[in-house]
Amino acid sequence: MPASKRCLMLEEANGQLSIVKQCGLLSLHRSRFYYVACPETADNLAIMRWLDEQYFSTPFYGVLRLCALLRQDGYQVNVKRARRLMKLVGWETLYREPRTTVADKASYKYPYLLKGLAITHRDKVWEVDITYLPMAKGFMYLYAVIDVYTRFIVGWGISNSMDAAWCASITQEAIEAHGKPEIINSDQGSQFTSEAHVGLLKSHEIKISMDGKGRAIDNIYIERFWRSIKYEDIYLKAYENGLALYGGVSKYMHFYNTKRVHQSLGYATPEALYKADLNQ
Repeated sequence: MPASKRCLMLEEANGQLSIVKQCGLLSLHRSRFYYVACPETADNLAIMRWLDEQYFSTPFYGVLRLCALLRQDGYQVNVKRARRLMKLVGWETLYREPRTTVADKASYKYPYLLKGLAITHRDKVWEVDITYLPMAKGFMYLYAVIDVYTRFIVGWGISNSMDAAWCASITQEAIEAHGKPEIINSDQGSQFTSEAHVGLLKSHEIKISMDGKGRAIDNIYIERFWRSIKYEDIYLKAYENGLALYGGVSKYMHFYNTKRVHQSLGYATPEALYKADLNQ
């Protein structure tokens, strides 16, 4: 039975079996699901949902313009509050050139390796990233690993925090399930410059590639996937809680990998192309 169906058997209100034990019985990796949502006021949750949708239209807007737009839409927000909520939803304003300053001097930033690179087969390049997922009450984070050549989602998980060890565990799970890629590309977030994630990739002898600061387009394939899952599922469903969100995301992942055809793939599905490339 696929994981997308097994996850629907989880019962949050089960008085005899915890979520951890249920995951074990169903052979679901515990790292894929943490169901307690982060608390925020209803007003802040509404602003965060607004920011998340707005990012797809104006990712180049800074905090001052966003504050002006929010006020026009009736939200009473100052710069300090807007910055905090922008950080929670992962807003990174895009600009033409990377900044010359390095925010975190303790973390080594790796060069971007994908410029001009011909990606001609599966598992040559994977991209990883984290995105914010709004719910009716609260929010959570989705981490995903995508194979660039086939657009196949090789690993994913949901959590109420953006913990580096959690991200590394999902990457490890994807490697165990599908084998290692030649390169993994990410942004310069603290999760990906952490010892846990960098150490994992080095231990598997995977080349590390990182986007230029403020250049989300460098990680374009995972960014396109975020847009797809949010507009085709998350925004439409407004899941009530973490368990419902996990079940919905599982269904969408199965649909995206096995049913959703891509024009850029010659109207094939990611799974079909991923399996076909393995047999060549």
